[in-house]
Amino acid sequence: MKRRNIILFCCLLALAYSCSNKNEIRDGDLLFVVAEDHGLSSAISRVTQTEMKTNYEHVAIIHISSDTIWVLDASPKDGTRKILLQDFMDERGSAVYRYRLKDEYRGSIEKGWILAEEMLGKPYNLSYIWNDTSHYCSEFIYRMFENDSIFELNPMTFINPETGEFDDTWVTYYDSLGVTIPEGEPGCNPNGLAASDKLEFLGPFHF
Repeated sequence: MKRRNIILFCCLLALAYSCSNKNEIRDGDLLFVVAEDHGLSSAISRVTQTEMKTNYEHVAIIHISSDTIWVLDASPKDGTRKILLQDFMDERGSAVYRYRLKDEYRGSIEKGWILAEEMLGKPYNLSYIWNDTSHYCSEFIYRMFENDSIFELNPMTFINPETGEFDDTWVTYYDSLGVTIPEGEPGCNPNGLAASDKLEFLGPFHF
């Protein structure tokens, strides 16, 4: 009986440590923002669904420096930037979920910050066509970890799976840019990044 109690205590202790570790904000945690059900946010979700059935429109990364919690991301309004976590949460105002690189890949984070700093201050990549002068949100994260192959590029699609045709929202969007829809060109998106087997899902994030 005594031995059984010791084993049970050890199991409970391990469980408590695991929960505490997941609740703790760590450098390099990824924040995925749930898509709103309208406009471009909805269009992104419609054409980028994965088997996980996630519904994300945006991804950002937490950086802890000198006891200050920052968020690095690429936004249409500000381009690639670094803002306080509280400002990010106030700005987004919708459901946010947190993921974390699994332990065996966390060595990539420190190298990623060097690349991230080089990208800060560049404009947002409105066309989503790969280039070195502007970046969209998931591209920013991809490039941070590109040297260690943490995430993958896949052919982009702007086709609505329900109709088999280009999504109307994307047709209007690219017409306004005067750019041909980059169907099939390499790219990435928040739903694709969230599906990576190198990430651990931590759950809803509140701050």
